[in-house]
Amino acid sequence: MAKAKKAQKKTKAVKSAHKATGRKGTPKGAKAAPERATAQGNAPQGQEGKRLGILNAAVLVLKETGKAMNAKAMVEAALSKGMWTTKGKTPAATLYAAILREIQKKGSEARFKKVGQGMFTLNA
Repeated sequence: MAKAKKAQKKTKAVKSAHKATGRKGTPKGAKAAPERATAQGNAPQGQEGKRLGILNAAVLVLKETGKAMNAKAMVEAALSKGMWTTKGKTPAATLYAAILREIQKKGSEARFKKVGQGMFTLNA
């Protein structure tokens, strides 16, 4: 008997919630969210006015230097040349993780190649 009463209370609560929200989880009379821009702020370089992402900036830094570099040196070079800006506390760790992720995902097609402990160069 007690289970039947609990089930009835639960059903009433669900029905009242459906009435208030219009059954789809949104309140009655609520408007649809406005369309958001889907383009990322870190778009590839090539179009004027677009920001350069850290991976693309690292590629440019490695092309300019022509030698293997670690993530910290690449970030410092990109920041000093104004190629990239950040407010993050650990941009070198972010770049290091992004490079490793690209190498893992793309394999021999990746733009980077790990040549030593923490050292990267461009993939030929």
